[in-house]
Amino acid sequence: MVTKKDIVIAVLITFCFTATLFMITPSSSQSSRHEYDPWLDLDDDGKIDILDISKIAMAFGKTGTPINKTGLLLELQPKLQALEAKVEALQANGTASLPDIYESVKDSVVLIRGVTISGTVQGSGFVYRFSGSMVVVTNNHVVSGTTTVSVTFSDGNGYAAVVNGTDPYADLAVLSVVGAPETEFKPLEIVSSSTLRVGNPVLAVGNPYGLVGSMTTGVISALGRTITEEEYTGGFTIANIIQISAPINPGNSGGPLLNFDGKVIGITAAVVADSQGLGFAIPSNTILREMSSLIENGNYDSHSYLGVRGGDMDYETAQEIHTNVTYGWKIAEVVSGGPCYNAGVHVSDIIVGINATRIKNGDEMSSYLEENTLPRETAILNIVRSNQTSQIPVILGKRPPPG
Repeated sequence: MVTKKDIVIAVLITFCFTATLFMITPSSSQSSRHEYDPWLDLDDDGKIDILDISKIAMAFGKTGTPINKTGLLLELQPKLQALEAKVEALQANGTASLPDIYESVKDSVVLIRGVTISGTVQGSGFVYRFSGSMVVVTNNHVVSGTTTVSVTFSDGNGYAAVVNGTDPYADLAVLSVVGAPETEFKPLEIVSSSTLRVGNPVLAVGNPYGLVGSMTTGVISALGRTITEEEYTGGFTIANIIQISAPINPGNSGGPLLNFDGKVIGITAAVVADSQGLGFAIPSNTILREMSSLIENGNYDSHSYLGVRGGDMDYETAQEIHTNVTYGWKIAEVVSGGPCYNAGVHVSDIIVGINATRIKNGDEMSSYLEENTLPRETAILNIVRSNQTSQIPVILGKRPPPG
């Protein structure tokens, strides 16, 4: 698989190789082995300094070894040719080979089955190593309400599983597999989702409709979305969601969303009914933030809470209520005794910012609170009231359990 590191090394080696070839006339001062040698002056500045030595050392991955000019040429040439071939492959494909990525991750994706009072359910999950222990990560809604759970690996071997922890507000669950040998576990690496951008290519691996080991591809079509799973969240939103174009179907839930390096950047969670090419995933930052609490405490209870209900602003609403702001989130109800009630926030106030961050709608508000705040912290709300803007400090609460 070609990585950015390969390209950087290829550029560096190309520089060293080219510089060496064009310095074909050694200086007469070479009669002394300790004097200036233009063949080693890689930046051609008339001296051999630490920059020259560092470039050579980086190219070879070692330091302190005397450099022989002939050996330098002979060693650089095959390395350069091999890396040029990798770069050409990357330029031709635009990405690493999809079959290679699939082969590297397929044995890390598992089929999850559960028994409920009304029948059986199934979904997907993936293996992850946490503090030296192997666990399976999946969605809360895959295992919610189950009386027994099993995990089946790609080789067909199935084992009983125990639910370690769940969080309905992030649709996450962590399982332990009972009695499986170490050889069954092939963990995936979870990386930060902070650098994701709309348009990034992604792939999802899971078991849609029980079709084990299926892969789909697409792109990130939006970031910072919210979804609501009424049955599990009691009307609260699941925030900071990744929207993807990769086809997601029943049974995909809980499978990994991967970048084209085969690293986990999210976990597929939902698909909008009757939509075409629209799916959602929980970002990897949420998984990484909650993992320790889910395993050690069995839950995660650090979702911030304002204690308000409302809806998005738009031009038509602004005209109707005679205000000069067309963005933000208009408050329709303030929960008695909640954080905003105690801070003096009123019905019809419009939240247009939090902690100096512009808030255009409810998605942005929920995603900001999820990613950047914790209960008991103070958030500064930028409020528009009667066409006047003010700042109101609010001590954030903790979301109550789903009811």
